[in-house]
Amino acid sequence: MREIIELYRKVGGFQALHVVEAYDILKEAIKEADLRFLSFTGNLVATGLREIIAETLRKGFFNVVITTAGALDHDIAKAMGAVYSPASFDLDDVELANRGLHRLGNVVIKREEYGPFVERFVLKLCEKLGGRSLGTYEIAEEFGREMPEDSILGSAARAGVRIFVPGLVDGAVGTALLTCNELARARRGGLRLHIDVLKDEEMLRELVYNSKKLAALIVGGGISKHHVIWWAQFKGGLDYVVYISTAVEYDGSLSGARPKEAISWGKVKPTAKSVYIFAEATLVLPILLKAL
Repeated sequence: MREIIELYRKVGGFQALHVVEAYDILKEAIKEADLRFLSFTGNLVATGLREIIAETLRKGFFNVVITTAGALDHDIAKAMGAVYSPASFDLDDVELANRGLHRLGNVVIKREEYGPFVERFVLKLCEKLGGRSLGTYEIAEEFGREMPEDSILGSAARAGVRIFVPGLVDGAVGTALLTCNELARARRGGLRLHIDVLKDEEMLRELVYNSKKLAALIVGGGISKHHVIWWAQFKGGLDYVVYISTAVEYDGSLSGARPKEAISWGKVKPTAKSVYIFAEATLVLPILLKAL
């Protein structure tokens, strides 16, 4: 993959050059930054990027992950044996629904292998989780201890990488945890789980305040992107940052905002090494992460 990076360096323009800049920035960041964020959206875990991300965490390139509930859903479902089949963006969704299939872009998943698989996994852990007040990073670690090493949660738990999910309830995992509490309420003496999102913020505060240099690879947008840069502002901003997205900035969205916009908020330092790769992540991340 490094040969491809060097080929892109010779191409010397447009997004190829941005990929090269991202490689150079991240290579330096891995050596120089003590707090290294990886942020991504859950849809990527529905693809083979799941295993690449897991390998990246095993190798210690990043020590904090911020992602969405969907990432946990897909990671758990795959670990439970769900089959994610390549398909087409142009399939008939009414027909798919009648056949009991979910479509995620051009990937198709059997309905019974998604929500039910996630719920089955979580319900097995209800008693272990009950009666405790946990941050999402602690819940992710508990899940990871029960999952294989080639999963994102499993590799993170073994490598000591904390995974924060600020929107944990926005997915099958959140609904399954609610079911845990409902079952506990129905049983006399059942112990309910309390999700303490402020515990996450306390931990992030400590990680950021005790760091010397901050770096981030941010793939996609939304809550997982913003949570990284929001906390970075309390340390004067990111020192290294790479964005990968297809979102545009002209609607004022956070997802499409460039690193330079974050400078005005104090979320990226004026002196930061930064680049925005305008590309779809499945085309870029395998090259970029494997080269590193």
